[in-house]
Amino acid sequence: MSKQAAEHHRKAAEHHEHAARHHKEAATHHEAGSHEKAAHHAHLAHGHHHQATHHAAEAAKSHIEHHGSKR
Repeated sequence: MSKQAAEHHRKAAEHHEHAARHHKEAATHHEAGSHEKAAHHAHLAHGHHHQATHHAAEAAKSHIEHHGSKR
């Protein structure tokens, strides 16, 4: 695997971890009735999810480029 693909995997993992933290924070605020703060953290979690998905897709592209079938 290329260094670039490995870095995309690391970035994807980091963004998933950030998303999880923001979801937990959103849950805490939601339970406390602070819906504006809950929405803010939910929105941040959603953004991290998109970044994670992007990096996972880039890692997959790199894998295909190096190991895909050559027809």
